[in-house]
Amino acid sequence: MDSDRTFRRATTLDELDAITGFSTDEGQRIGRAYRPDPSDIFISPYAKCGTTWMQQVVHGLRSGGSMAFDEITEVVPWLELAHDMGVDVNAPQVAAPRAFKSHLGWDEIPKGGRYIVVFRDPVDAMISLYRFFEGWWFEAGAISVDDFAAYYLRRGEDYWAHAASWLRQRGREDVLLVTFEEMKRNLPGVVDRVAAFMGGYDGATRAVATEQAGFAFMKRHGGQFDDHLVREARDAACGLPPGGAATKVASGKSGAEISDDIRRRFDDRWQEVMEREFGLPTYSALDQALQGR
Repeated sequence: MDSDRTFRRATTLDELDAITGFSTDEGQRIGRAYRPDPSDIFISPYAKCGTTWMQQVVHGLRSGGSMAFDEITEVVPWLELAHDMGVDVNAPQVAAPRAFKSHLGWDEIPKGGRYIVVFRDPVDAMISLYRFFEGWWFEAGAISVDDFAAYYLRRGEDYWAHAASWLRQRGREDVLLVTFEEMKRNLPGVVDRVAAFMGGYDGATRAVATEQAGFAFMKRHGGQFDDHLVREARDAACGLPPGGAATKVASGKSGAEISDDIRRRFDDRWQEVMEREFGLPTYSALDQALQGR
């Protein structure tokens, strides 16, 4: 019985690793079995690489700037988690084209739709995930950034495999690859690219979508981007107490402070995977290669 269960946040990496139940096997199966229409949009970056930001861009374009949602996942469902949140992935959506959030790599995601992936510097993605989990999945101050970084590096389902799976699809007409950093540098240009990828929208619609995907606007409406519906639906299943804090609209700052050893290990992993296969020696080289493409 839940009344007899102890709900607590992790205080060690072992306890963090032991948290299960966020999604069910059945929910994963149903999401992955979804059969897309050719116009469906899947937004599938790795965790903390700009998923929510791109959801807002896509929804702003397709809806003309509607903010009539409690939380963005309500109108752009999370494919792998929808069933566990009581959402039917086959149900009509509030606007067209249909759009889904995902964190799946190319090899796992349902085929037949259109796909937008945002890449982000892996150190910054890791720091963002640390801050996102702190106070929600683990107690604030209980796990150091460097210890979390080492945990991030050894995870089986990792950033680099996800990134490589999508970079192999570069050049496909049904895949759009952008970077978080380009969105920061040139949001109007990225919105234009997304609009063209989705079939084209007039200048007024693109301007509204750009304004509503800006940091200031999303910060003012932070409660609509904070995953509170996800927490309400899944915290108890994970053994987490209610009331955890998590924010999706942070500063977006890069270059976070970590030890030289951890930074070297991130660089080594990048070179082992991304330089070896794609000839990209650094993340900056990837960012440069994808500008305006």
